[in-house]
Amino acid sequence: MSDDTLSPIPALPAALAGAALLTACGGGGSGGGSPVQPVPSPAPSPTPAPLASNEAARFLAQASMGATRADIGQVQNQGYAAWLEAQFNMAPTPSRWDWLISKGYNNATYKNSETGFDNVVWFKLLNAGDTLRQRMTLALSEILVVSVSSLNSGGWRQFAGAAWLDLLESYAFGNYRQLLSAVSKSPAMGMYLTFRGNLKANATTGALPDENYARELLQLFTIGLVQLNLDGTPVLKNGAIVETYTQDDITQLARVFTGWDFDLAGGDTSPPDFLRRPMAMVASRHETGASSFLGQTVGAGLDGAAALERALDIIYAHPNVAPFVSKQLIQRLVTSNPSPAYVGRVAAVFENDGSGARGNLRAVLKALLLDSEARSLATAASGGKLREPILRLSGWARAYNAGSPSGNWAIGNTSDPASRLGQSPLRSPTVFNFFRPGYVPPNSGIANAGLVAPEFQITNESAVIGYINYMQRVVSRGWDDVTADYSSLLPLAADSKALLDEINTVLAAGQLGSDTLGTIRTALDSMASNTDTAKLNRIYAALTLVMAAPDYLVLK
Repeated sequence: MSDDTLSPIPALPAALAGAALLTACGGGGSGGGSPVQPVPSPAPSPTPAPLASNEAARFLAQASMGATRADIGQVQNQGYAAWLEAQFNMAPTPSRWDWLISKGYNNATYKNSETGFDNVVWFKLLNAGDTLRQRMTLALSEILVVSVSSLNSGGWRQFAGAAWLDLLESYAFGNYRQLLSAVSKSPAMGMYLTFRGNLKANATTGALPDENYARELLQLFTIGLVQLNLDGTPVLKNGAIVETYTQDDITQLARVFTGWDFDLAGGDTSPPDFLRRPMAMVASRHETGASSFLGQTVGAGLDGAAALERALDIIYAHPNVAPFVSKQLIQRLVTSNPSPAYVGRVAAVFENDGSGARGNLRAVLKALLLDSEARSLATAASGGKLREPILRLSGWARAYNAGSPSGNWAIGNTSDPASRLGQSPLRSPTVFNFFRPGYVPPNSGIANAGLVAPEFQITNESAVIGYINYMQRVVSRGWDDVTADYSSLLPLAADSKALLDEINTVLAAGQLGSDTLGTIRTALDSMASNTDTAKLNRIYAALTLVMAAPDYLVLK
């Protein structure tokens, strides 16, 4: 449809959204520093009761990449726990790697490019049926960070990125310790944090092993900077926080991550296959002396593979791992500021899934989504979270069965905040993710309340306007051949109340307030509805204004 058939969308709600993005808060505090007493038991799930559509939609906003009206009905009929079990047991969808091969991106023409990467990422996020697995993969990719643009060794960045996401997906419901082992031998991580080709110390030149991975493995992937109680609050000693490690710990640990390099067949990088094989150990480059860190030692004389596993065992045994990882998963899926009790309940499941296993991500995911704090509608200012831009786009696409007739899913790189989403999968600018889990918007009500709001780190005036303009274009015309199916909304389009009620449930989980609904209805009622074109324009306007509304953007 050409631009001149689209009615302009009133500016008031968009301006309101901009103001809200700069001032609204998205979640609750991490608590003080009192030591946790006995290990808390997981909170019981609420007593089963018939689920309202808004309750089911809110659950899917946390547990999926987006939902249709039929998906909402499925959760209502099955209940939360049964829906989760069905998703856990669903066979994985075809891998990103295989998709790239099927499209011919392993042709030598594409070796020194990223061509095809964004396509396959959006194909999975917007289309794959195993929606819980995709949501968990996205969450893990924002904790264990790799950025595709920095995977420069050996070419085939699209395949390196695809292999990385496929790895995370394969462990999405698996064990965190096993995931750490796979991550530590991943070619993508080896490139991104520069320990691929890492050499043992050279006494003649004074060169020391690269410390990047050793540092981030501790700081970002496992234990963090300060010692934690099981509920995620800091351990205090004489009123002061206690650091988890020192620079000497990093220097010692880095010795373990020497000698790892691509597993090449005869040195050949012409096919990309080496990028999905674990890195191999080059024994002559590996430091075989003892390495002491976190109060323990990887003994001398171990081969590189054994030394790596011993080091990971030492790190994984640290009491910080459960609360550190659990809290970040809660932040990615449910709320920016979970209560210490909530963190403690989920961390307790991380420590023991009920059968003695530690780090069972399937059990952790189930516990955090079924917890009473997740399932109770947050009414306090500290509750909820700002929806990250990727999830806003995927929510729209899945709600209205967006498809790509060509099968190319050419959404592209959506990183530009002025004209796109301001966020694009696996394109974080730093190892610290798009936003830090502890980010506090300066000089804000959020800061004054002692809260954090991670997603606000990529939110500013330019990003607010760019997002709304981008979504107005995508909603009304799609992107390339990725377009939505609004057939379910057309019969409602002439009735602004019925139209908004449906969109409010499916997209916003019923969280739009009466004032917001009234403002949007006034705008819609000023538009014609006497032809199919006019009805479509009302649908475009309604969707764009809902997705610009503060009540939608902050998921309670």
